[in-house]
Amino acid sequence: MQDILDLADRFFAAVEAGDIETVRDCYDARAAIWHNTDDLEQTRDENLATLRGMALRISDRRYEVLQREVFPGGFVQRHNLHGTRQDGVRLTLHACILCKVENGRITRLDEYFDSAQVAEFRKFAN
Repeated sequence: MQDILDLADRFFAAVEAGDIETVRDCYDARAAIWHNTDDLEQTRDENLATLRGMALRISDRRYEVLQREVFPGGFVQRHNLHGTRQDGVRLTLHACILCKVENGRITRLDEYFDSAQVAEFRKFAN
């Protein structure tokens, strides 16, 4: 299970750093990413585009891990994502992520968060 913990650490550190290539490497090529706020699944490449946009808009990204539990085939993590929007506003997004892992890569990521907090992160996106 240490390999799953290492993958989780690597994944979230890469998102914090805006290292999209490492995030890509953490995902299986056929990964599905789902968010509760729109009930749609993204492909790996669609999600990488979303994360690339966030990295451009939100600086000082930092995950505050509140809880992480590993289970055979994956992990669940509850965290706060902190960052600074382009206009200087500090933001926090409370989230819970459930990941399925196979062969050392994330095959499915289900993310649960408050849509109002996400809207604050997406301001000035255009």
